Amino acid sequence: MIELTARADSAARAQASGQLRLPFDLRQKSRLRTKLISGEDVWLLLPRGEILRGGDLLQAADRRVIEVLAAMEDVIHITCADAAALAKAAYHLGNRHVPVEVGNGYLRIAADHVRAEMLKGLGATLTSMQAPFEPEGGAYGGGHHHHRDEVGYGARIHEYASKKFF
Repeated sequence: MIELTARADSAARAQASGQLRLPFDLRQKSRLRTKLISGEDVWLLLPRGEILRGGDLLQAADRRVIEVLAAMEDVIHITCADAAALAKAAYHLGNRHVPVEVGNGYLRIAADHVRAEMLKGLGATLTSMQAPFEPEGGAYGGGHHHHRDEVGYGARIHEYASKKFF
């Protein structure tokens, strides 16, 4: 079994000897047992909190380089009559902590009939399709963590980087 233990830089692209195709949900995992496209077993052992993107390169313990491919997924392609309506749709999705891919004049989310109804209610035009899903990673980078507050009530505090801004 191949152990994928670190990211490789783009200079190693020419050395890539295999491909790993994963949907977004699995590209968020740091520990995963899966298979390359060739059928060879792999064990993903990466630092926690990293998201793999289509085109990323991974270094195996045996020095092989493996390319990550974003799998085709059921997504909802969202367009609106104007930029303000699209921004409103993005706001409502973000307010619900929905992973959103932002493109030139469109948004994409994972297929979900409840969210689709909300977006229709906002006047958005929706198209179901199969496409690689590459949602935004967050404004400040790093992982997304929930911490207990100072008095221990467990309110959700969003921290998007190791540096505290407040």
